[in-house]
Amino acid sequence: MECGFEYRPGGAERAGSDIVETALQLAAMLADAGADARERRQPGIWSPLEYVCHVRDVLLVQRERVLLARRQERPSFDPMGRDERVDHDGYAEQDPSDVASQLSDAARLFANVLGRLPAADWERTVMYSYPALAERSLRWVGVHTLHELRHHLGDVRRQL
Repeated sequence: MECGFEYRPGGAERAGSDIVETALQLAAMLADAGADARERRQPGIWSPLEYVCHVRDVLLVQRERVLLARRQERPSFDPMGRDERVDHDGYAEQDPSDVASQLSDAARLFANVLGRLPAADWERTVMYSYPALAERSLRWVGVHTLHELRHHLGDVRRQL
């Protein structure tokens, strides 16, 4: 992977705490950037604020997906509409300090759901649409979500 992240599904049980730690780093970077976080450095590349809004929404969506997978056998997840959300939810107009707080809360909410998974549920499968439709375990979903945060932490660092 371009960001250097290694998928290690065997470490999925640690994903929740690693997600919270990474989210707190992102929240602090966003808070430190202030109004400068809204600025796109290059056309077609999200601003730091837009990236953090995306990460917040990823965490909220993934939380609901994991909860659904505990209620249903092999659910299929629709794409979250990542690109459309930037405009539909007005990412660039949101208050950076509010988004930083929401990100921290979303990370803790998701980590709580992961932390409550019994050992057998980590192996429950879902149909995941990214990067292509494939059957994935909740173990993979947890690790993939951590990858999203680490990858976008790098995106924000490069811009700030």
